[in-house]
Amino acid sequence: MDAPALPAPDTSLPPPHVCEQARISRDPRFDGLFFVAVTSTGIYCRPVCPAPTAKSANVKYFGHAAACEAAGFRPCLRCRPELSPADGAWRRGDAAVARALKLIDEGVLADQPLSALAERVGLGERQLRRLFVERLGAPPVGVHGTRRLLFAKQLLTETRLPITEVALAAGFGSLRRFNAAFLEAYRMAPRDLRRRPNESPEGDGDALVLRLGYRPPYDLSAMLDFLRGRALPGVEHVDERSYTRAIGPIEAPGWLRVSAWPSDKQDRQHALKLELHGAAPSRLLEITNRLRRMFDLDADPTAIGAALSVDPRLRALVAKRPGLRVPSGWDGFEISVRAILGQQVSVAAARTLAARVAQRFGQALPQPFGPGLTHLFPTPVELAEADLAEIGLTRARADTVRTVARALLDGRVDFRAERTLDEFVARWVALPGIGPWTAHYIALRALGHPDAFPADDLVLQKALPEDGVRLSAKALGARAEAWRPWRAYGTIHVWRDSMPAPLPLKTATRAAPAGREKKARKAA
Repeated sequence: MDAPALPAPDTSLPPPHVCEQARISRDPRFDGLFFVAVTSTGIYCRPVCPAPTAKSANVKYFGHAAACEAAGFRPCLRCRPELSPADGAWRRGDAAVARALKLIDEGVLADQPLSALAERVGLGERQLRRLFVERLGAPPVGVHGTRRLLFAKQLLTETRLPITEVALAAGFGSLRRFNAAFLEAYRMAPRDLRRRPNESPEGDGDALVLRLGYRPPYDLSAMLDFLRGRALPGVEHVDERSYTRAIGPIEAPGWLRVSAWPSDKQDRQHALKLELHGAAPSRLLEITNRLRRMFDLDADPTAIGAALSVDPRLRALVAKRPGLRVPSGWDGFEISVRAILGQQVSVAAARTLAARVAQRFGQALPQPFGPGLTHLFPTPVELAEADLAEIGLTRARADTVRTVARALLDGRVDFRAERTLDEFVARWVALPGIGPWTAHYIALRALGHPDAFPADDLVLQKALPEDGVRLSAKALGARAEAWRPWRAYGTIHVWRDSMPAPLPLKTATRAAPAGREKKARKAA
């Protein structure tokens, strides 16, 4: 067959000799950072593909799956490019392409034109298209289409969902359009792919099981430690091996569990296992995107570690825990409430207060799920006028929680993907009771923003220097300039090193004088 036509070179690629060595060695650290297109077969693969290595003369490298498909290549059925983690460099931070990609992940182009996407990131339509082609090798519409088809391919391969529900889950308005798009892109009908053996391990009962790939190394134990110390009884449960949570809406609730993907020495899988119960097909893509952000599955630990290692203090911490990630949260409003409750108190005390909020004002499930899951965390509507004093909140904290709930309802603050970090922080600190520490903590845990940095944090100010002298917020910020754009990862490394294990539930420290938000870091 004739070789597919190739677009302009992708400037986001690693150097050619690095791609070549990573392909030959099947280095999993490069999974998702580039794709290997074989001109003799018309197939594109992940660099970790176990198939026999193609001749170098027949290989072209692309930085994005959409670029491969735009050039006419089809995804490999063996290594399954849909399982590769996204290139975190293009989905993180404040660059226009990063913010546009996050909006595409949220499905903006499913029901809006490209002009709407361009407007939300502050660019002209032509300029945005040019940036995508230059840096990803495909226009935004192509990235959107590839994303939908690859997710559909994963559902067809790993689940027994009817093809109609797969089409709905992938964002297609009709089965006919889905079948036509799939056949055009992959030269096979969805039902033909469905005839291949199901590769997913069995879940529990009616569970829908999906694989969530990541780029190694990944420190799942540290992630679960962080989440376990803050888990809300009745809403979520975290043990040494998994994270479990109830999810809404209350009209059709469900629950999920995330754990390590089972593997053996011959089949090492760099993935987490998602088990979903009761989730509507139309929510599957949203749920997987939330979990990818929450568990920080698209990070590039090699690039992050190299950037942080310029600081001698962080160099040792990165070497100690190279797979440490930024633990985000399931819901932005929940994280913001918990950040407010955590001001001036310990992690354990903040969790106790948050559990009271959930039990008193959250929606009770029709029947318990999983390991004691009984409630959904309350929404802004439910807390906007709530009497929070009855569960032990001070007047100031209660006022701040209600203020944030109302601000989210009237649009003064939000969690929109197109916000830059500076814009996000500026909007939040304009609210009474929200200072820079809280705003950056929310950006870190609700958005998973890689550069969020609470410079007022006492743990950072005391633990970062090695001479025992506490840094001022200004001095700490100046030192962390060298960590950009990965300051959030530096923060997590210092927090983890300073508090290696979750605090016991009974442990609490005396509150600092009211009004000093700097000590909110105790509930970080």
